[in-house]
Amino acid sequence: YAILSHRWGDEVGYKEMTGLMKMEERKRDAVRQRSGYQKIIQSCEQASKDGYELLWIDTCCIDKRSSSELSEAINSMYRWYQNAQVCYAYLHDVDESVFPTEQDRDKFSESDGWPEWFMRGWTLQELIAPKQVEFFNKDWVPIGNKRHLAPTLERVTGIPWEVLKDGLGAKRLCVAQIMSWAAGRKTTRVEDQAYSLMGLFRVNMPMLYGEGKKAFQRLQLEIIRVSSD
Repeated sequence: YAILSHRWGDEVGYKEMTGLMKMEERKRDAVRQRSGYQKIIQSCEQASKDGYELLWIDTCCIDKRSSSELSEAINSMYRWYQNAQVCYAYLHDVDESVFPTEQDRDKFSESDGWPEWFMRGWTLQELIAPKQVEFFNKDWVPIGNKRHLAPTLERVTGIPWEVLKDGLGAKRLCVAQIMSWAAGRKTTRVEDQAYSLMGLFRVNMPMLYGEGKKAFQRLQLEIIRVSSD
């Protein structure tokens, strides 16, 4: 299967996706005009073109009404990205047909001069976990892959090129070094700053949305349980 990594915007959720054909026509058309729906369709077209039968997208493949399903998904997320044959990284704010290699604070003023995808918490593991990551601009034009762009990606993210090419096992890493890659990244929910790092440290813990910054304390305790660093 292929898997999508992207920045969330006006998305279509699981309930809407599964209920689409039962909706009245006007409401269905409104859903289909959303940028999030177009992103699903274009991702599917790309996956089909590349010969994949299945595509997994977090927006519409997790029923977030079920807390147990959400918790399982978050705890399994790193493994799902790792097991995908390819990850499509969709950079919605890149117009050019080449990958940006220089900081542009005028164009990407909200995200330190780089595409917004690089400043989000969840996309850190989505960059590292899959063996193959293909980058696309806003029009779904391919603009490079993780292996060939590794030197540029190292400059943007601080992640060593060996890790980008061959995963976390490629280089001896301390906890502080992995943590530093997440330092400038943002998440919509405070708790996700911790939850989005679980896979990188190979730990699991229950989701408690509402706990705020305590989530990060729990993450540190879980890391201490498995690491002598």
